[in-house]
Amino acid sequence: MTDSGTPTEEIGLPPSHWEADVLLRDGGTAHIRPVSPDDEQLMVEFYSRVSDESKYYRFFSPMPRLSDRDVRRFTHVDHRERVALVMILGGRMIAVGRYDVVRPSEAEVAFLVEDQHQGRGIGQLLLEHLAQAGRERGVERFVAEVLPDNNKMIQTFREAGYRVASGYADGVITLEFPIDPTDTAIGVMHDREHVAESASIHRFFHPKSVAIVGASRRQDTIGQLLVRNLVNADFTGRVYVVNPAAGAVSGMPAYKSVNEIPDDVDVAIVAVPAEAVTDVVLDCAAKGVHGLIVISSGFAETGEEGRRRQRHLVGLSRSYGLRLIGPNCLGVINTDPEISVNASLSSVMPARGRAGFFCQSGALGSAILEKVKNRGLGISTFVSAGNRADVSGNDLLQYWEEDDATEVVMMYLESIGNPRKFSRIARRVSLRKPVVAVRSGRTTQGVPMGHTVRQISAPQAAVDAMFRQAGVIQVDTLEDMFDVAQLLAHQPLPRGRRVAIVGNSDALGLLATDAAAAVGLVVNRSVALGADATAEDFEDALDEAIDDPDVDCVVALYIPPLNVSGEEVANVLAAVGEQSDKPLVSSFLGAEGVPELLRVPDVAGSTAGRGSVPSYPAVESAVRALAKVVEYAVWLRTPDGSPADPGEVRPARAKQLVQRALADRQEEVVLDREQVTDLLAAYDIDLWPAVRVGTLKEAQAAAKDLGWDVVLKATRESVRERPDQQHVWRNIDGASEMKEAWQTLNGLVVDADGGDFVVQKNAPAGVPIAIRSFEDPLFGPVVSFGISGPIVELLADWAYRIPPLGEHDVAGMVREVKSSPLLFGYRGAEPVDIPSIEQLITKVAHLQNDLPEVSALEVSLALAGSEGVTVLTASARLAPLRDPRPDSLVRRLPDVTLTLPG
Repeated sequence: MTDSGTPTEEIGLPPSHWEADVLLRDGGTAHIRPVSPDDEQLMVEFYSRVSDESKYYRFFSPMPRLSDRDVRRFTHVDHRERVALVMILGGRMIAVGRYDVVRPSEAEVAFLVEDQHQGRGIGQLLLEHLAQAGRERGVERFVAEVLPDNNKMIQTFREAGYRVASGYADGVITLEFPIDPTDTAIGVMHDREHVAESASIHRFFHPKSVAIVGASRRQDTIGQLLVRNLVNADFTGRVYVVNPAAGAVSGMPAYKSVNEIPDDVDVAIVAVPAEAVTDVVLDCAAKGVHGLIVISSGFAETGEEGRRRQRHLVGLSRSYGLRLIGPNCLGVINTDPEISVNASLSSVMPARGRAGFFCQSGALGSAILEKVKNRGLGISTFVSAGNRADVSGNDLLQYWEEDDATEVVMMYLESIGNPRKFSRIARRVSLRKPVVAVRSGRTTQGVPMGHTVRQISAPQAAVDAMFRQAGVIQVDTLEDMFDVAQLLAHQPLPRGRRVAIVGNSDALGLLATDAAAAVGLVVNRSVALGADATAEDFEDALDEAIDDPDVDCVVALYIPPLNVSGEEVANVLAAVGEQSDKPLVSSFLGAEGVPELLRVPDVAGSTAGRGSVPSYPAVESAVRALAKVVEYAVWLRTPDGSPADPGEVRPARAKQLVQRALADRQEEVVLDREQVTDLLAAYDIDLWPAVRVGTLKEAQAAAKDLGWDVVLKATRESVRERPDQQHVWRNIDGASEMKEAWQTLNGLVVDADGGDFVVQKNAPAGVPIAIRSFEDPLFGPVVSFGISGPIVELLADWAYRIPPLGEHDVAGMVREVKSSPLLFGYRGAEPVDIPSIEQLITKVAHLQNDLPEVSALEVSLALAGSEGVTVLTASARLAPLRDPRPDSLVRRLPDVTLTLPG
């Protein structure tokens, strides 16, 4: 490739968000940032390590060294017409990518990657970040000139997912492609993200060697506990202990540093004082360790000094290519007998099972593992992420999606660093295997001090809606999570909501029936066998229930008579559960978990195999768990449907309007009615004109201009939001009628200042609805729908979704609000035009999704009638976009410089 452009002395400052930690294809990390004039020496050293072949492919001629002019040209750019990004690893430059504008909206792009790092997906990452920078600078198309035999670079461009057109002339292939992100390009990016994040976690779960840094000979220390747990778990790899003050620990030779270990080390467990962890990172980086599990506390959970220490730890680790679990964490467990690694503080090594478990609380981790053991659930893999400074639940979801040993995912979440990305990944995972989650702080939206998150402004209902959209089974407590997970792990999914109840207690049967009705299940069959029912009676009743085509799932209730063990009934339940294609749950002897008597042996060696019957001490718990699984099964069987189509919209026109309104403004801007009208019109939303008036004469003039048949509205909130006072005078069709309306409404508005009334054309009758959207720092766009009015407002009867929306999302919003019957002919009223409501929601959602600068948009009053929707009142606020939206169009690891709450 050739270079365009000439050196310039006008060096501007690039946006701060162009700098990012990134994850490479093999799971290692690196750092991307804009080039700077201070990089001249790094550029010279980088170029000296590049092979002659790579240099030739880059410049089409032998260039053994860079001249001083070349070095200056490559490191001095204006970050507008000439943009260059470099990739740094361990303080060394390993790649550079750049574009130079050659004509308006078109730029030539080129890359050079150090040979030993080629094949790690660096070219694709640089292309993504350059394309994003180009879009921000008004570039629409990249062109690149490549030699025909430079197959690696040609493949990089072709695999980018863009629409590539190429030509051949003078021995050079010219590639050109628009950098507007297509669905294909975004899909390719997400696929690469999945591969990289999954690979980075695979290293932690499948180490061939583990070093324990801070291993100790004293029995009451964390370092000794880590050694003991790793050895007692029968880890199949090599264990190394690092203790500069000891010759041996637990019969193993102790090394003074990780770098002194003669063999390769995959993972290092760090249990040293917080202030010494930095030295351990450098030691591990020099050795080539892949990942760190930092057990040590004393970081962000301790206050501002600890926060700075944690930011430095993460930044340093990533700069040397290391991923980090922790700090202040419990550790990692893999129960696969071929690995059998317990790299944690937990002395409980769970049995092999089908559930992967992620939690953030180290304190709760041990209790959770004990609970897993007592319930006979078993797990496949376990991670306690502690402060979640680097590795997060999103990373684990990426790994578990492809892990055949994990059939159910359990997550205890104290915070979500990137909910938008979590929603995207969780939705994909949920289509393959269920995800059960408990989220602490649901009421307060609080997070632990050690967690790095932006402040959230979305209401609780919006967060819950995000979980539902993604198919995540959200439960309230850890107990509920285990209740649901043990059903998912051992029984098939139900086909529907129809339940059969079989039991030997009338009282329990009634409790089960009431509980089912409360959670939306339908009891189609209820069999009361009586207190003296035998095992044969249970078998016959269960078989009949399972064979009944009107039954989707079965609840078995058993309380034994005096001096009866219930073993025969247990054998029946186990046999039926193993053979049934419908889920069977029980309340058996008040037992919790999967009792020994109800277990089916598993060929994989887990505690309980497929077909084992879970038991619940309370009937209500069994029914609640079943209802959660039914909801998941319904979600799973509901087709995704097409993306919601907004029709003819003009986002480019809307973006121009936003840019004009924000021009060099640093604070929030409230749009006037004319601007709001133009903004909505770009998305084919017609906002009816409304004339603000201050005197009767102005009101009469405005009404005449509108052709009469108008309304006079008091807009002051103290009147408008009181249901006991009329604030609108309708059907005004002459000057005298306007005078009467003006005098009456003025009597309702105390101290009217002339700005509290508007005149508007009389709209067709309809049900008042409202649609709101806003930009959340964590979630990005959020959209809500509800019936308009103060009563509904007080009851918070709103439906929320996170764009982009599908057809089913939009339809669900209209139907899930409690007041939705008003739209469907309540008490004999005429049903309204539902498709028009859905179309309006779709357009607002697209507007909010396309324009992150829209901080808030409210269609506060629209009338939905039988022949359409009339939009009467709307408002909008804009704010400068300071940071890219979470889960933007480039792959990047979470920013370690974020302010932590607390």
